[in-house]
Amino acid sequence: MKLRYTIILFCCLLFGSLSAQTLDQARAMFTKGQYAEAKPAFEKQVKAQPNNANYNYWYGVCCLKTGEPEKAIKYLEFATKRKIQNGPLYLGQAYDHAYQFEKAVEAFEEYIEAQTKRKQSTEEATMLLERSKVNARMLKGVEDVCIIDSFIVDKTNFLDTYKISEESGTVYTYNEFFNVQGNNQGTVYETELGNKIYYSETGSDNSLNIFSQNKLLNEWSKGVELPGSINSGGDANYPFVLTDGITIYFASNGPHSMGGYDILVTRYNSGSETYLAPENVGMPFNSPYNDYMYVIDEFNDLGWFATDRHQPENKVCIYVFVPNTSRQAYNYEAMDPKKIRNLAKLTSIKDTWKDETIVTAAKERLASAMAQTTKERKTYDFAFIINDQYTYHSVNDFKSTRAKELFNKYQQQEKEYKTQVNRLEEQRNTYAVANKTDKDKMASAILYLEKKVGTLSDELDTLATNIRNEEIKSLKK
Repeated sequence: MKLRYTIILFCCLLFGSLSAQTLDQARAMFTKGQYAEAKPAFEKQVKAQPNNANYNYWYGVCCLKTGEPEKAIKYLEFATKRKIQNGPLYLGQAYDHAYQFEKAVEAFEEYIEAQTKRKQSTEEATMLLERSKVNARMLKGVEDVCIIDSFIVDKTNFLDTYKISEESGTVYTYNEFFNVQGNNQGTVYETELGNKIYYSETGSDNSLNIFSQNKLLNEWSKGVELPGSINSGGDANYPFVLTDGITIYFASNGPHSMGGYDILVTRYNSGSETYLAPENVGMPFNSPYNDYMYVIDEFNDLGWFATDRHQPENKVCIYVFVPNTSRQAYNYEAMDPKKIRNLAKLTSIKDTWKDETIVTAAKERLASAMAQTTKERKTYDFAFIINDQYTYHSVNDFKSTRAKELFNKYQQQEKEYKTQVNRLEEQRNTYAVANKTDKDKMASAILYLEKKVGTLSDELDTLATNIRNEEIKSLKK
């Protein structure tokens, strides 16, 4: 018998993934954070002795840590009533993950009060308390958004599920875009024109920060960290930029998130040459779990985001939704609390369907997007609009010799324009983080470049108009 126990214990220690066979093994695994392995043994014990406070506590924590917060509440409530010291701490977390934020606040306050009397640390609980207070306020503003579909996919290649239009740019994994190996968690967003990228990699503070690069002719410039508060606090990753070029969505696991990564949005302020303070996009997009890679395909009028809420370790759920032109929230005060929690958690996407016409049309657009593969997409030299009927993609498309000559001049001047724009942006980024003395030195050079870029832009507009006029004359013949 002793030999059999030794073999079982050895196997548990060797492989780690085996479930505990005894209470002692389960407690050892619990201490190491191996909650899934310890859980079956604690479940067996709590069924045999339902009034044992420790068994309720251990099993409740295991349920919480393995993605079953609603189930954990019953056991952690019992442990808390029986005065298990850390009971309120984990009960608060279970309430929070179950979107019962006001109860979470009460549990954390109870724990903090008890810890204060014991003269023990309350730092973790205070942080969780403040987070639950924010979450409680956020629950009162859940966005009324139509979610049309969802896909459970492998986390390692989740970006393959995003079928966005060429007009909205392209998203890549860091390794795919830069053609490197290794455990690089960052993603890359490339603009439609392919002249700028936004990406995440380890920055000077050893956390993931968002950088940008501009394409100068056929070479990429040196990466520059985005200015402002985007990269402050925690990791910043999964960037996506709207076609306006100033609105950026990204994910951060900083102190102001609901838990894990949260999706945030900010906009570039040309006046201060930095980004505005990021705003949390709120529920149902964000949750106490990891939520990220928020993409708006303006051409197809579809939105995408990823989350690992209620998913196994290596899986994520991709939701597809219809973006609102302006934010609309449910009437929190007039709704049943359970219903608003379910809408915030996205318990059922059909609960978000109010207009079948909108759902049907969006599903048709999604089906079309899913059917289009990368191979089917044409690669053009450029896209130059002549009029409502004609868009040229090659120099050989021009009928007018004079228009072709002007267009060759246009291309050369456009290269110069892009070079100066990239120089100006790099100097602005440097200016944003420089001290006052350096700013004073740089100001005149920036003003000169701004004037030069403005002049080149005007000249390009004039050239484009002349090209169109010359070509239209030939088309009418």
